[in-house]
Amino acid sequence: MTKLTGESLMIDRRRLLTLTAGGVSVAAFGGLGGVSSALAADTVKWVSPRGTVEVLDDYPYWVAKKFGYFGDIATTLEPGPSEATSTVKLVDQKQADVGYPSPGVFSLALEQGMPLVSAFHMGGGDVFTLAFRKGEKPKSLKELEGKTILLGSAGWQSITDPMLAAAGVDVKKVKYVDAGWPMWGTLLKEGKGDAALCWEGYRAMWKGQGLDFDHFLGRDFSKLPANSFVIRKADFEDAAKRKLYARYFQGWAAGLEFGKHNPRAATQIVMEQFPGLASQMTPAVATEAMMQLASVFAGRMDERKKWGFHLKSSWELFFETGRKIGQITQDFKFDDVCKNDLVDEANAFDAAKVKADADKFALSADYKGVDVAAIQAAL
Repeated sequence: MTKLTGESLMIDRRRLLTLTAGGVSVAAFGGLGGVSSALAADTVKWVSPRGTVEVLDDYPYWVAKKFGYFGDIATTLEPGPSEATSTVKLVDQKQADVGYPSPGVFSLALEQGMPLVSAFHMGGGDVFTLAFRKGEKPKSLKELEGKTILLGSAGWQSITDPMLAAAGVDVKKVKYVDAGWPMWGTLLKEGKGDAALCWEGYRAMWKGQGLDFDHFLGRDFSKLPANSFVIRKADFEDAAKRKLYARYFQGWAAGLEFGKHNPRAATQIVMEQFPGLASQMTPAVATEAMMQLASVFAGRMDERKKWGFHLKSSWELFFETGRKIGQITQDFKFDDVCKNDLVDEANAFDAAKVKADADKFALSADYKGVDVAAIQAAL
């Protein structure tokens, strides 16, 4: 396994943005399905940062697909390579339209001069967590200094460093191991490191797989933002494409609203889409994963008010922290790279219809038995 230090990753951040996944470069990847040119005006291709879409994280999409919330837009959801920065590179290279990077990966892309903007902020709260073997969770994050944190990809250090630095940790004293996707949680259980980066939703999935850890929850101590939807700046500045993306994000917003009203239904829809995923978790664990994610998507909604809204204070704190630790050097202006212009239209879905769809959804017997109130109390 490759050991990384905070200093070495800062020096090599440009190299990280040219890494290949499994020996296949992004340029040679064929546009995630053989399409290597810009997509048609009424088609939107979204690419994951995880290397898989068989997760609960994207439940708003599957809900929107099922109920037609995207209207006549032809949409696809692609896994992409598992290398952390592929989601921004594919958008920049016009092999995908929408990427879903963490703020750390997004800022690295901006640092490299990729002309991208964040146009819809999914994670209003900090989605990330730090996992520890049972009984080994420290009393303070400061105790991570001198310890080893396992990552599923080297690029994830751009997530962990700002989160820890904003909490007062000297990240130069933290060691990282690129333990690889999807084994990094298993390696933590086997004692190969002291902690591992995780996130809401995946926390419950790990638990369902027997990887039951104690966690520091980012939403409990961090004011930093989480992942957002990024598009090319040129598309944002094109009037017709702006309209398209506003309609597209409206589908996601409607899916988020549906999940708020009926988390069991949103979960069941994903499980029906991916039977293999359903075989890995009980309905209760799956619903818990979905509800963890929903709590992040609705994070700080008392300030944000609407789905997709970027909080200026949160993003400015992230950029300030990134500069402080040397992860980025440029002074990015919030208004230049984070856009709330499409949020009003994205939230102009038929709320009454969405609620009716959620209320009348026919739950299976297994999902009817899930105690949502108990899960909510444990979140």
